[in-house]
Amino acid sequence: MNPPAFHEGERALQARAGVAQRMAEIGPRVIRDFMPEQHREFFSHLPFVIAGTVDAQGQPWASVLAGSPGFLQSPHARQLAVRARALPGDPLQQTLVDGAAIGLLGLEPHTRRRNRMNGIVRDVQDAGFSVDVSQSFGNCPKYIQAREPVYLEAGEDAAPVWVENTQLDDAARRIISAADTFFIATAYAGDPVQAGRAAGVDVSHRGGKPGFVHVDADGRLTAPDFPGNYFFNTLGNIALNPRAGLLFIDFDSGDLLYLAVTAAIVWDGPELRDFDGAQRLLRMQVLSMRRVEAALPLRWGPAELSPYLQEPEAR
Repeated sequence: MNPPAFHEGERALQARAGVAQRMAEIGPRVIRDFMPEQHREFFSHLPFVIAGTVDAQGQPWASVLAGSPGFLQSPHARQLAVRARALPGDPLQQTLVDGAAIGLLGLEPHTRRRNRMNGIVRDVQDAGFSVDVSQSFGNCPKYIQAREPVYLEAGEDAAPVWVENTQLDDAARRIISAADTFFIATAYAGDPVQAGRAAGVDVSHRGGKPGFVHVDADGRLTAPDFPGNYFFNTLGNIALNPRAGLLFIDFDSGDLLYLAVTAAIVWDGPELRDFDGAQRLLRMQVLSMRRVEAALPLRWGPAELSPYLQEPEAR
């Protein structure tokens, strides 16, 4: 028998949301073990891709890779070739090894298209690597802010400037408080034989109005979980494994903020009233941060807020 499209953590959350039967029918149709032609073409046009990996200590990290459009190519439907190096200071410099699980998120912000691909890293070399496809599926365009990225050819190598700490510094707080977007990497923790292709690493997008992530005085973060496709890839992983990695991009400066966090799901309570349209909350405690200055070789056009964020969602 074919394994289910979703692992036990995802199925548990789908059951709690009352969509288990619908997802059991939809999942096998839309989550494939190959990339359809439109996804293969889509990735080839992108100047960046978001990646999720796990380090030797089991900590997930969300990362970004960038290059001239065409740096992502699919030689056949079950493989994606990535011709880019990890950016200075990016956790990928340690986590990108042959046989590692990886999650990839292809995002075209100005058209609000996004497609996901999870798989296994192969053939790591100085110039790049390949990914064997485990799961390939599309995502809805909700909560993506429209801004167009343009890749800048790298100049002479310079020593990267970064700051590491076990808690947020003032600059990190400013980036988070102004953000309308962040990315979250999570990893499955269960029986990989039982989960089959649903095991591994996932990376996803979260968007909201600027300031939608709240930062407490002690550095705890709270973010809304808005209605989506009910796959619960991220929250299903967190239900089994609370460790997650966050990436915030400062679209003005190119600074990158990497956070290692533990995450918990808040299902109800008075706090939800502070987040218009949220069905749940993600509460995250920061374990460590790394802020790398002017690291991303992309320039971004002006942002246009997602139409789903123009007015509060009906609850």
